[in-house]
Amino acid sequence: MSGHEQFAEDLALLALGSLHSDERVALQKHLEGCASCRLELERLRGDMALLNLSAAGPAPPQRAKDRLLKAVAREPRANATAQRRPLRWLVPWFAAAAFILLAVFFWRQSDTLSQRVAELQNESAQQLAQLEKARRVVATLTSEDALRVTLVAAQAPPQPQGKAIYSRDRSSLIFLASDMPALPPQKTYELWLIPATGSPIPAGVFKPDARGSATVIEPPLPAGVPAKAFAITVEPEQGSLTPTMPIVMMGAGE
Repeated sequence: MSGHEQFAEDLALLALGSLHSDERVALQKHLEGCASCRLELERLRGDMALLNLSAAGPAPPQRAKDRLLKAVAREPRANATAQRRPLRWLVPWFAAAAFILLAVFFWRQSDTLSQRVAELQNESAQQLAQLEKARRVVATLTSEDALRVTLVAAQAPPQPQGKAIYSRDRSSLIFLASDMPALPPQKTYELWLIPATGSPIPAGVFKPDARGSATVIEPPLPAGVPAKAFAITVEPEQGSLTPTMPIVMMGAGE
């Protein structure tokens, strides 16, 4: 398409004052270097002036009227073209906005999924820890080398009783108590491992429930210590490093 054909419709719109700003700038640049189009614009403006004068003066030449009407007849197509041009510019922006919205959506979905995966991993770790603890308890209860000690007190029935099951190789201890007397305020029972040689070793603190029952499971103990006996004393709530006399319950290995 030649320059004259490209701007032919815009010349009529410019003469009518209906040309949009972008097309106006492009046309004016073309007019600066195109004498033919400048001449055509002046003729269209002259025809427009003759038509304006026809309302109060003599009738304008038919040639001028025909030229202007033909130019105006092309206006709707030009306007439609001008209206379509901005829409073409909006297409990339709509596409970018849609892409951003999709990216935000999938990012939120990914973040939610990551949080759920982390929760499941945490739950799985807790279940594995509980399973391992249960496995150790069963292994201690069924171990052939476990030392089973019954602790009794010389009191009228029902007498407090305690059962300690200790595996030296595993350094694993399970203690079960029943019918234990209630404690004074801010006091606790403390279990002691009495080794064959050396001082008593703290083996956990406990408070009985309303029925006098209590348990101590897997307290931290030194590795491989042979146990001669187990004992119980009443201590402050935080426990003690050495027994506070008197010993309220004690039992030796069977």
